[in-house]
Amino acid sequence: MDNKDIITDQRLTIDLAKDYLPANSPATSPILESNPTSLANSEVAVHQSNTELVPAEQTQYRNRKISIGENEALKLAVVGHTNTGKTSLLRTLLRDMYFGEVKNAPATTRHVEKAMINDSQTGQALVALYDAPGLEDASGLLDWVEDNTAARRDGVERLQQFLASPLAQNEFSQEAKVIRQLIASDMAVYVIDAREPVLGKYKDELTVLSWSAIPVMPVFNFTQGQDSNIVEWQQMLARRNLHVSTRFDSVAVEFDENIKLWQNLETMLLQPEIIQQLIERRQADWDGLYDDANIIIAHFLLNVAAFVETIHEDDDPLPTLQKMQEKVRQAERSMQDELLNLYKFYDNTVATTPLELTEYRRDPFDKDVLASYGLRTTSGAAAGALIGLGIDAATLGTSLGLGTALGGLAGGLLSNTSAIADKISGVKRLYIDPATLTLLATRAMDLLTALRHRGHAATAAIMANQSLAPWTPDKLPSLLKKARGKPEWSSLNAGKFATISAKQAHDLRDEAAWQLSRQLRR
Repeated sequence: MDNKDIITDQRLTIDLAKDYLPANSPATSPILESNPTSLANSEVAVHQSNTELVPAEQTQYRNRKISIGENEALKLAVVGHTNTGKTSLLRTLLRDMYFGEVKNAPATTRHVEKAMINDSQTGQALVALYDAPGLEDASGLLDWVEDNTAARRDGVERLQQFLASPLAQNEFSQEAKVIRQLIASDMAVYVIDAREPVLGKYKDELTVLSWSAIPVMPVFNFTQGQDSNIVEWQQMLARRNLHVSTRFDSVAVEFDENIKLWQNLETMLLQPEIIQQLIERRQADWDGLYDDANIIIAHFLLNVAAFVETIHEDDDPLPTLQKMQEKVRQAERSMQDELLNLYKFYDNTVATTPLELTEYRRDPFDKDVLASYGLRTTSGAAAGALIGLGIDAATLGTSLGLGTALGGLAGGLLSNTSAIADKISGVKRLYIDPATLTLLATRAMDLLTALRHRGHAATAAIMANQSLAPWTPDKLPSLLKKARGKPEWSSLNAGKFATISAKQAHDLRDEAAWQLSRQLRR
């Protein structure tokens, strides 16, 4: 999904809210009805008002849903105890690291926040997600309801009576916000911190939630290594007829878990078509992201492979080598930022802890970095460098004496005399060597894998996997070898070697990048 497909950080506007406002509240006026901002802010005014509330018996219970109308978004409330990771889960579900506020403290969310998931192709609103405040004292609320409402009434009536009481504006104001949102929603997910044992307060929360008369699905967050707790939770949930649950870790997420969550919700709807549409679109968008990411990496590798500088055979190559290395470092960082933006880990936060890329910012021309990936250069070269290419490859450059000349230079570059004319004129061509290209490819693919398995609520630095290289340096993909002879493909050359039009070069490189991206898929 693109950024435009998710609308976040909107204050709650609930149609049903005015059912529980003071009898003469200005929120019932036509002015506020047409002004969502005023309606959202009216909740604050209610909390400060001592005006007598409308009795629950006189309140019309409107907009109750048993199915979802055509072209109507599903209203999904996200509820749970304080600090169970509701906002964190939504960040990962929405792929939006800026949604809401996350702190290691209770009751961080004090109001309901809304986010829309739209169809990325049609723009149709599919799901409206509501991040509700944490339940703080459901046990106290349950005691009050049991003492002050008739047990023979149904759960919704008892909740309405509570919402019409002064306690909904005072002692239990947070619980009231949650209940209002539940009543206004089609279904809810109850977020459970899987690290927590099953306590009485959680049982009381589920009792209160069950009175809302909408489907409620428990979702286990922070699930790594918590199987024993989850078994205990599932046993308790089953005794409350909550047999459908799912795992969704907001930190270390798997896309299959994302889909499983929606599939389980689908089973609880009378008309599941809207969820089916969302699942199909999410799967297509996820596959499309992977394709786009591999094309970004392929373009980067072709850009570097086609990068070339020429020097005279009597020139000191070191200044040129250093300039080339710096251009490659900058190109790699630009590629990494593109991947971060693509997966909505925005590059303006890279310098801070949530997205620290220390491991991926190590110098690719450092021999220790090459060694950490199990890569070695050909003998007779500097660390990370291979000498010899094209007509010079048979002797690894020794026919021109390049092994001796470059043996002590910075690594990651190779020298090539690509044509007889160059040889005659004493020109040497410098390229990025196969070992460094292999390292750059491996590191880019590692980063892509990390981003695909990272939840948007994660705060730890992104660590390098240092997985096996996709190829060995002596077996570069044919397209990268081809790029050696296509200097017009590289933006790093600044058009110095152009032999065809910029449009032709762009089209040819695009085709090559698409083909190479197919080979990069793991």
